[in-house]
Amino acid sequence: MNYDVIIIGAGPAGIFTAVEMLRRGSKKKILIIEKGQPVEKRHCPKSQTGKCMNCKPDCHITTGFSGAGAFSDGKLSLSCEVGGTLPELIGEQTAQETIAYTDNIYLEFGADEHVEGISNPDKIREIRKKAINASLKLVDCPIRHLGTEMAQQLYARIEKHLLDSGVEIMFNTACDDIIVEDGVCKGVFCSGNAISGNETVIAAGRKGADWLEKICVAHGIGHRPGTVDIGVRVEVRNEVMEEVNEVLYESKLIGYPAPFRNKVRTFCQNPGGFVAQENYDDGLAVVNGHSYKNIKSDNTNLAILCSHNFSVPFNQPIEYAKKVGELANMLGNGHILVQRYGDILDGKRTWEKELSFSNVKPSLPDAVAGDITAAIPYRTMTNIINFIKAVDDVVPGFASRETLLYSPELKFYSNRIKMDEHFNTNIKGLHCLGDSSGWTRGLMMASIMGVLMGRELSE
Repeated sequence: MNYDVIIIGAGPAGIFTAVEMLRRGSKKKILIIEKGQPVEKRHCPKSQTGKCMNCKPDCHITTGFSGAGAFSDGKLSLSCEVGGTLPELIGEQTAQETIAYTDNIYLEFGADEHVEGISNPDKIREIRKKAINASLKLVDCPIRHLGTEMAQQLYARIEKHLLDSGVEIMFNTACDDIIVEDGVCKGVFCSGNAISGNETVIAAGRKGADWLEKICVAHGIGHRPGTVDIGVRVEVRNEVMEEVNEVLYESKLIGYPAPFRNKVRTFCQNPGGFVAQENYDDGLAVVNGHSYKNIKSDNTNLAILCSHNFSVPFNQPIEYAKKVGELANMLGNGHILVQRYGDILDGKRTWEKELSFSNVKPSLPDAVAGDITAAIPYRTMTNIINFIKAVDDVVPGFASRETLLYSPELKFYSNRIKMDEHFNTNIKGLHCLGDSSGWTRGLMMASIMGVLMGRELSE
């Protein structure tokens, strides 16, 4: 098997690499290797069973065509200020221009034309003023909301387009290793079989960050430890978030709370959404949020993430975050933990019966009431508590005693690959894209990285 381009991972970065090559008229032979299922076969059984079935060999939410992000909330952030540090590599102007170009591709495949967060600038200024008074920064970003269920249909159309255009996709296939000879990447190993390729693109997604780090160490690929995010998913009643939901849809707030001054931010806000569980290959259960177009809950959920950096003597941030997650899973007996904010302040655990008479009913029914503070490190928990207090000045009621906190919320994109602006690594013929590369965080930034890679490979 010989190919001009091998793409590892069928998330947004890998998909849009192939899409852009086709749009440029490339006749190169393209292979996409994806360890999960085609998008039309990705179905979480929890909607029928009411509980996580721990699907094997892979979780349908995190793995498969279109990646994990498309099955969470399906939001496209249309500002280069949001979604990672890719503009540092390619420049802000290029990033913003490519966002506009990529957004049009999404529209061609059926994305909703409505854009959230641009209709009421006066109210946005009022919210920003409150944020400034609370020592927080508001990043108001236009959002195109695909919706969890509508995103599946959109990516199914992209999948069909790629297959109809001659792109080969190997589903249910894990990439074991890459083939490197004399500093040149010659292809990949899958299930012990060698597949040759002139150019190899690793776009393994957030879930593949740990695997990519091991590949980097094994083959001397230039990289450095970056940031790992550890936090919680917060759930409140829609009434509390009503103004922010209507004006911005997603409020992106950033702060550096005392006493530690670590960066803390909100992420992935889901008005009327549902808290969800995702499972990683090693059995780690993490919390995320889903937001549908046509199905709504009484609650809004969002992540609060605290950034951690490690260098000397410890430089394995992904492993650190996993240990935190494993401890939370242990306390929840393999399930997601949930605790009321007021109970955290009182220094007590939450009991199931206490949730039953609260205003905020958990949208994740099989979450286990307990004590998340027994798992989250003191520094992280202190940052989160003080950040919630600050957000309450912007959104009154956010720090209600009944506000729910779910754990663990972890983001594994800490391993940053060293590349030039053309996405070339120190290994000739090897490129790394998307969240696993450490440069992007989210659907749109990963997608534009794929578009730019597609242009490079079409030349």
